[in-house]
Amino acid sequence: MRRSYLLNAPALLAILFLSLFAVSCKKNPQVNPNPTITEPVNYAKLGLYEQISGVNRRIFIACSKLGTQSTVNYGLVFDTGSTGLTIDATDIIPASMITTNGFVISGDSVVVNGITITSQQAVITYGSVNSNISEYGNLAYATVTVGDGNGNITTPRIPIFLYYKILDNNNKQLSAHAADVFGVGPGVSSTSRKIGSPLSYFKLADNVANGFRLAKLNTSNFGNSATYTPNLLTIGLTPNDLNASGFTMHALTYSAISGYSANIASTINYNGQSIPGVILFDTGTPSTHIIENQAATSNTAALPAGTAVGIITSQGFGYNYSTSNTYNFTTVQKPSYSGDNRTIFSINFFIDNEFLIDYTNHRIGLKQ
Repeated sequence: MRRSYLLNAPALLAILFLSLFAVSCKKNPQVNPNPTITEPVNYAKLGLYEQISGVNRRIFIACSKLGTQSTVNYGLVFDTGSTGLTIDATDIIPASMITTNGFVISGDSVVVNGITITSQQAVITYGSVNSNISEYGNLAYATVTVGDGNGNITTPRIPIFLYYKILDNNNKQLSAHAADVFGVGPGVSSTSRKIGSPLSYFKLADNVANGFRLAKLNTSNFGNSATYTPNLLTIGLTPNDLNASGFTMHALTYSAISGYSANIASTINYNGQSIPGVILFDTGTPSTHIIENQAATSNTAALPAGTAVGIITSQGFGYNYSTSNTYNFTTVQKPSYSGDNRTIFSINFFIDNEFLIDYTNHRIGLKQ
């Protein structure tokens, strides 16, 4: 995973979202709120929040409670390019339990506000070859209520990553909750093999597969304020979703280290070149598609506006677009420079296409 949402957007975007949240929740009264669901029987639909800052687009999922602690509707970045929920401990557990060197824990674990914080520590690093951030925290367990008054659902008790500080590559500490992430990718987290997607833990009906479906994003709702868009997220996949809704399904590859990979074998075409590789479709990358090409003439360079780019996956899903300086901006990098051989398609892909992950059968579906 190469998550760069903090590097390509203002570090306080999540905080900006919080300040706008109360206003954004005042949605059109003609839209009926979804019911509160504690354990879905068939499937559940939730809305997400859309926001733009400059050219950087974000989608957030509300988190209204962690354990027994209300979280003042924190907005978590909804991220298909990572796995697991990571959240700042600030205002969730007592400040006296948080130090710059870690949580105050006596023994193997401690329970506070319905959250079990273990002594298992980890560091997560995100970013690029030139810039990165690091989160310091611990494996924890809690029930999580996602959504808000517009509709919400509570997970079973699940493993999460609770962090106590976040530093940039200059060791400058960033603001609390600046990197809260709701990672819904398949497989397991790089933090701990115990952490999976929060959406993968629900108990569903026998004929419903564990997974989710993400509808096309609504371009008109991307504004300076975080705007609620209902029914973007469907939790639970019916036989119709999987077999009769027009998705091209891609079987995922298993790794003993990270579980099932979200990378899809594809061919990328631009400027007369046809490059075999793998693509990660990543809502957590806010603006820039990144093509990895070992034969590139420079370490990193932007494609000129108006360049035609096309892809075709191993299962025949095709997608074409034209680059611009403000939308579908695309760079080409050498893997030897970036340290990553995956081509990354940003959140802009999700404006034109639907997306699903089938956790039960280990597949990703794509649909124009």
